[in-house]
Amino acid sequence: MTTVTLAPRAARPVRQEWDRLRAATTQGDVFDLTMVADLPEPARRWLTHAIAPGTPLWRSAELAMHGQIRLSAWRPFTATQVLAPPDGYIWAATARFLRLPVVGYDRLSSGTAEMRWRLLGVVPVMTAEGPDIARSAAGRLAGEGVLLPTTFRAATWARSGHPDTAVATWRIGGEEQAVELHVGPDGQLLGVLLRRWGTPNGAPYGQYPFGVAVDAERAFAGITIPSAFRAGWWWGTERQDEGEFFRARITRATFR
Repeated sequence: MTTVTLAPRAARPVRQEWDRLRAATTQGDVFDLTMVADLPEPARRWLTHAIAPGTPLWRSAELAMHGQIRLSAWRPFTATQVLAPPDGYIWAATARFLRLPVVGYDRLSSGTAEMRWRLLGVVPVMTAEGPDIARSAAGRLAGEGVLLPTTFRAATWARSGHPDTAVATWRIGGEEQAVELHVGPDGQLLGVLLRRWGTPNGAPYGQYPFGVAVDAERAFAGITIPSAFRAGWWWGTERQDEGEFFRARITRATFR
């Protein structure tokens, strides 16, 4: 599916990067079961559930979503994202803070990363960039690869030490990012877990447990992806509730 859309208003400062990521297209291959024959069994189970045979191996997705993000308290947001693993992503959103809109984007593309957020679209409230931001964004991109399963050949796959799991390793920004996928008996993705670079709750920069729990899935144009999910730091530990900061539902997905 190749719907043509403009970069959302929040991402207009980086619209050339948006267009570049959106332009990543399939090279003509379509999904065939033989493509996953040598992958670990949980990975095969997920991919054959997630991708209908004959589906083009799309390399870019545009996703519309809404949900809540925790910024001292839970705040509603709406967002549009362009996603092209392992090349990058731009997440452009509007959140509400004291009923006022905070507009901006998180980005990893062309080897750099940044966060730019403005109150009412004018007053800067967050500006961040540099190597630490890029390293954290690389972990996020690796985890979000499950939102575009047709890019599975860009990752290296291995067995995990836990049942019903497989590990996808992405090379992003010169570093490897390993993501553990937990797969249900019917092939539905149940969650992902990784060690992500960041500074959760004011901790010093380092690698910390980060994860996503998938609550629902939905099919779009032959691809079944998580459509309702929760994410946060300290995943799988006693601090998981404290670290959860993101809840989202995907309402639209188009592919190129």
